[in-house]
Amino acid sequence: MSAKNGSAISRREFARRAAFVSAAASLSPGELLKSESAAVVAPPLQAPTTSGPKLSPESTTEMESRIQAVFAQYGSRLNDAQKSDLRRIAAEGQAALDRLRAYPSDNGDGPALYLKPLMEREKKPAALETGNASGARKKP
Repeated sequence: MSAKNGSAISRREFARRAAFVSAAASLSPGELLKSESAAVVAPPLQAPTTSGPKLSPESTTEMESRIQAVFAQYGSRLNDAQKSDLRRIAAEGQAALDRLRAYPSDNGDGPALYLKPLMEREKKPAALETGNASGARKKP
């Protein structure tokens, strides 16, 4: 398959690069969240409310970075009530994420529940199970 221009890459090369990028992103996502980039450091617009769930400093940092990403993309379209609502929802979601991450699991662990569908099938009538039909004659 020939490329029309010199900058095009093959499907194989694209798949290889995509695999490298996804592997690099999954290596240490916690370390990526802990490091602060100088270009996109913005102070929180509003402190989290005390009525929300108690979060660890790492969880608060992750929640704030998620909120800042949403504000950077959609901030001009949101009013103050929507922004405070978004903060509340993000805090509740972060608490759920923390509980989920606290559960120990390994790559080899199977799912906790297995789907075993019950299939009800019609039962055969008693006459057919014996092999002799009621109207059949036996040879002498």
